[in-house]
Amino acid sequence: MTIDDEKDYIMRIIKEMVRMLFSLLFGRRYSAVEIENVNKFEVEGKTLDDLLDMADSGKINEAENILLDGLDYGNKENVAVAALFYQHLSEMDECFLSKNNYSKEEVLDGMKNLVHEAGYPDITNMESL
Repeated sequence: MTIDDEKDYIMRIIKEMVRMLFSLLFGRRYSAVEIENVNKFEVEGKTLDDLLDMADSGKINEAENILLDGLDYGNKENVAVAALFYQHLSEMDECFLSKNNYSKEEVLDGMKNLVHEAGYPDITNMESL
């Protein structure tokens, strides 16, 4: 497996985790249409768009800190925002992530932690498939 293949693998794993998590949280299959509704949810006064804008401008760690500091793992809207945040990071270029002191592996670790803390640890077992 090449480095690029590994990065694509991480992105696919995270997307599948998000899909499964949304199915469990909301009782229906995840689709891109739902993202518009999710952006109404806030964590620490920040919407998903606010957090993604921060990440896109290179403030990845700051955005993640705001997200994690205010995250209520028992609140499905909060968990949805966090899941989509990590999915967005997984789609970013490795060079951009590295330049901003982040990596695909950290994205995967963040997503794994999210599903564990939210009470869905079995989602991470799909990695071995």
